[in-house]
Amino acid sequence: MNRRTLGSLLLVVGLPAIAYAQGGQRAAVTDVAPVAATPAEAKVLQVLDRMVANRELYQAVDAANGRMLRLLVETTAAKHVVEVGTSTGYSGLWTCLGLRSTGGRLTTFEIDPGRAERARKHFEEAGVGTLVSVVVGDAHENVKKVQGPIDLVLLDADKEGYASYLQTLLPLVRAGGLITADNIAMAPDYVKAVTTDPRLDTVFFGRFAITMKKR
Repeated sequence: MNRRTLGSLLLVVGLPAIAYAQGGQRAAVTDVAPVAATPAEAKVLQVLDRMVANRELYQAVDAANGRMLRLLVETTAAKHVVEVGTSTGYSGLWTCLGLRSTGGRLTTFEIDPGRAERARKHFEEAGVGTLVSVVVGDAHENVKKVQGPIDLVLLDADKEGYASYLQTLLPLVRAGGLITADNIAMAPDYVKAVTTDPRLDTVFFGRFAITMKKR
């Protein structure tokens, strides 16, 4: 995926405002995503909608960025996605919508056992539990055990640790692979790293960043 292709995709999905209804309330998935094409897809979207309605979220990406993650997974034909910061599984479910098409898997890291268990339940309820490995504990240590190649990374955990996660995972990301990060305004060291490394090309929009590893 080159910069022009990446930019074109972001023009399609890079509208964070659509993830919120009037009054600043988070919108349901069905307000921002197309009608499900298959029963299996509908099952995942129903769980996502219920998580929003019942506020089963904890510092999760919004629906627009979740939808974008799904498209990135599919357009890169990702087989191995690594997520740092599972929370209750909202972004992971969006990722799994894409992985259902690519035949890939998600490895996701969460420090809080309670949130990790809720995420596992959400994955099982959505019918994608077999696509996901949830690793509980200190991600800074656990990501050192990840094996490449990695097609796509999502960083959504401790913001001060983004640069460290990048340093550990970048060598495992394949050429043309992507590193995405949420809430990048809170991670200035990470922003500096992805904008000064000649191997990387980064696009920012809203609170999100997408970085392509060129080589």
